[in-house]
Amino acid sequence: MTQKLALVTGGLHRVGAAISARLAREGYALAIHKRSPGEADPVLAEALAETGAVSHRFAADLSDPAAVEALVPAVIERFGRAPDLLVNNAALFAEGEWADLSAAALAEMMQVNHHAPVMLARALVAASEGRRPAIVNIVDQRVAHPVPDQIAYSLSKAALWQATATLAVAFGSRARVNAVAPGLTLATGDYSAAQVERLAKRMPLGALPTPAEVADAVAWLARAEAVTGQTIFVDGGAHLAPLGRDFVALDRD
Repeated sequence: MTQKLALVTGGLHRVGAAISARLAREGYALAIHKRSPGEADPVLAEALAETGAVSHRFAADLSDPAAVEALVPAVIERFGRAPDLLVNNAALFAEGEWADLSAAALAEMMQVNHHAPVMLARALVAASEGRRPAIVNIVDQRVAHPVPDQIAYSLSKAALWQATATLAVAFGSRARVNAVAPGLTLATGDYSAAQVERLAKRMPLGALPTPAEVADAVAWLARAEAVTGQTIFVDGGAHLAPLGRDFVALDRD
């Protein structure tokens, strides 16, 4: 049997690295997209060393439609076939509320966070030649209860969430399309340790998700042959009630 192949965008770092690592342990060869040169996060480097998984890195700026168009063909040229799984994980993030919004900023955010995933999915399905690939979009728990923060990012993730179900219908039996919606998973330097602890206690489960738990959901959707058009919220239950603001604005010191 031919080894399974996964294309993971933004797959070298943070949650993307955890997803790539989990897929390596699931037996996938990996086409790991990156925007610019850099070393893999330790969780991925360790998984590649332990499993011996075949992998190759592909550089592409997803804000450039031409680079998006070239990515799937580049993977096919390298591996000799189309991926069995596409994980649209790469994302652009920016601060700003509605008064700060510009057409240019929104266009760039939509290109990276919505248009690129949709066009990669289209390219994959067109190239799959009778195989039924799986596509998993990484969205955000805020799609269930919109917040005014990071408005361009929020709009783009809401668009990708809606695209998940729309593409599932459009592709029909040719591909399965699902989404994973994480909550706060890896806090940046904008958060204090005390704030993160308070935020965790706000969650119905009393805890925030880990990157490995997000990766678990991706791996399950990759093999769930009867599932399409669905979203799994991996957020400690954050989506169950409105929070009013993004996590970074809540329970600050």
